[in-house]
Amino acid sequence: MPARPQPDGPRSASTAGEGTPANDGLAAPVTIRTLQRWRREGVKFACLTCYDATTARWLEKAGIPVLLVGDTAAEVILGYPATLHAPLDFLIQLTAAVKRGAPKCLVMGDMPFLSYQASDEEGVRNAGRFMTEGMADAVKLEADRSFAPLFRLMSRAGIPAVAHIGSRPQHARMHGGYYAAGKTAEAARGLLEDALALEDAGAVLLLIEAAPQEVTELIVSRVRVPVIGCGAGSRCDGQVVVTHDLLGLTEWQPGFAKPLVEMGKHLISMATAWKDRVRTGQLGEHPYVMNDAELAALDVLRRSLPPTKADGA
Repeated sequence: MPARPQPDGPRSASTAGEGTPANDGLAAPVTIRTLQRWRREGVKFACLTCYDATTARWLEKAGIPVLLVGDTAAEVILGYPATLHAPLDFLIQLTAAVKRGAPKCLVMGDMPFLSYQASDEEGVRNAGRFMTEGMADAVKLEADRSFAPLFRLMSRAGIPAVAHIGSRPQHARMHGGYYAAGKTAEAARGLLEDALALEDAGAVLLLIEAAPQEVTELIVSRVRVPVIGCGAGSRCDGQVVVTHDLLGLTEWQPGFAKPLVEMGKHLISMATAWKDRVRTGQLGEHPYVMNDAELAALDVLRRSLPPTKADGA
């Protein structure tokens, strides 16, 4: 899953017609065809990570058209130090939850580490589980051109697959940590070749992570499918970040996903206020009451009970 962007562009998405993201929700379900049309019309669209039905419901109400159930759930939900630890079954369940919460959003399921790398057959089978059990509209794979055969098989099976190129967090340990991609002309050529090969193999979208804007612009100009950026500059058709970063809930955020609200501080304030209410007994009016007749019956019951040790028996 991406390591964490924000939309901008020549035209406001709130005027783009049916299925368009707006501040009062989505007019119609968003599909791959919707994103293709927005690319042709120059409409920039937002994408956010999401891991539960409740958050998905509010993000759909906000008009966010694309939600990614990312393997960052390993970090922000399960507390692991890296995305490598995201369990396949867990992500499939989360994807279904997000789709139930936001049925009009296009929901992408993130295929986790070793869910598709061991064999193409296993990859297709696991992607199929995201589509059936997970109710996903598409699956995302961290890939380079060597995965083109797998994308062809998925396309043949009717599975919309998103190619995540550039910096690939599942490969971070091969580089000694998180890394940027395409910072030399030769590396840029490699990214372009990855993009073209995976598009030719049937990728319905591209996601480029952590690459110079000039490289992203080159790729966007050469491919036909919509391109989502994650720390790849403003030239992409869409932008994705980790929602928890924008909420200010993470200890560290990348430069392209600075918090828009300070939810962490609000949570501390809320928890502190609740702690104080509990300690002082100031819980407000209790909503569950007994009528006078039942109170009298309860008093009879109480007096009929044998004494307890607390009563000095």
